[in-house]
Amino acid sequence: MHVPDGFINAPVSAATAVVAAGAIAVSLRGARRELGSERAAPLAGLVAAFVFAVQMLNFPVAGGTSGHLLGGALAAILVGPYTGVLCVSVVLLMQAILFADGGLTALGVNITCMAIVTTVVAYVLFRGLVKVLPRTRRSVTAASFVAALVSVPASAIAFTLIYAIGGTADVSIGRVATAMVGVHLLIGLGEAVITALTVGAVLAVRPDLVYGARGLEQRLKLRVNGELVDAPDTGPVPVPAAARSRRTVWIAGLMTSLVLAGFVSFYASADPDGLERVAADHGIAERAEEHAAADSPLADYGVKDVEGARLSGGLAGVIGVGLTVVAGTGVFWVVRRRRSGETSDAAPPVNKPSDPDTDTAPPANKHAGADTDV
Repeated sequence: MHVPDGFINAPVSAATAVVAAGAIAVSLRGARRELGSERAAPLAGLVAAFVFAVQMLNFPVAGGTSGHLLGGALAAILVGPYTGVLCVSVVLLMQAILFADGGLTALGVNITCMAIVTTVVAYVLFRGLVKVLPRTRRSVTAASFVAALVSVPASAIAFTLIYAIGGTADVSIGRVATAMVGVHLLIGLGEAVITALTVGAVLAVRPDLVYGARGLEQRLKLRVNGELVDAPDTGPVPVPAAARSRRTVWIAGLMTSLVLAGFVSFYASADPDGLERVAADHGIAERAEEHAAADSPLADYGVKDVEGARLSGGLAGVIGVGLTVVAGTGVFWVVRRRRSGETSDAAPPVNKPSDPDTDTAPPANKHAGADTDV
C-alpha cells in the first residue's frame, strides 16, 4: 500500500507529514520506556529488518491482485506500540529513499496509514483481547492474528479518508472505499497468518522477548485431591539454556530475514498490490508522478547494472535488510542512550552487577503463557 507521489495534493500531503512527524516525536519518547535495556535496541532493529524483508514477499490474493505485510501489528506486539511505529517508519523511509517505493512527498501519508494506524489499531485490539482471553501462549497468538487482520483494512480506510480530502483524481469515494476495504480484508488474512506464525515462533523460543506477552504470567497448577490449586511461588523460571542468549535469537532472525529478502523474494507474486489494483481500476493510477529517486542504484528492488533478475533482486534485498538493521539499531540505540542519560541525571547511579551475555527471563514474564498442568 505504498502511496506514490501525485495521488494526494500538496496541502494534504504536508498535513499528513506534520501528523507523522508528531507521532514519531511521541513514539521516540514512548520508545525510551519500552526499550528496557541496551540489548533491546538490536532486537528492535532486527524487527525493522524483518518487516522490510517480509514486505518484499507479495502473495496472491484474488483477481490478479497481490498483497504484502504492512508490519504494524507484528512490530507492536513484539517490541511495543511506540517502538513499533518507529520500526515501520524506518522501513518506509528506507524504501522511499533507496528503493523508490512510496513517494517522497507521500511519505507522511504512508507513515500515517502504514505505521501509525496499523500499530495503534492492532495494539489496542490486541491488548483488549488478551485481557479477556485465558492467559496462555495460544491466546497471545490468537489475539495477534485478529489484531493483524483488522489493522490492514483500517489502514485502507485511513487512506480512503485522506484521499477523500486531498485526492487528485475525480473519482467516486464510495467506490474507492468499497474496493480498498474489500481487497485489503483479503490481504489482512495474509498479514494475520504471518503475524501469528512469527509471534508464535518467538513465544515458543523466548516468550520474555515478546512485549505483548509481558504481564501475562500464569501460575503453575498442582492437582491436589482431584482439584487444581496454585503452586507455591518458587521464583522466576529460567529460560532453557539452548535459548538463553539474545545474540542467538538476533543471528537467527537476521539470517531468516536475509534468506527471505535475498532468495525467497524472487518467487513473490508480480501482480499489482491492493492499492495499485484499485488505482488502476478507478483512474487514479494516471495521477502518479515519477519518483524523485527513480534513478537510485536500488530502484525497484534491483541493483543497477547487475544482470539477471534473480541476482539483482536478491542483492537488493540483502542490501536492504543490512541497511535497515543498521539504521534501525542506530535509531533505537540513540533513543535508549537518551533514556539512560535522563535517568542518570535524575538519580545517582546504583551499583549493580552487569548482565551476563546469557540472560534469563525477568520475573514479570514468569511462566509467560504456559499451559502447564502438573
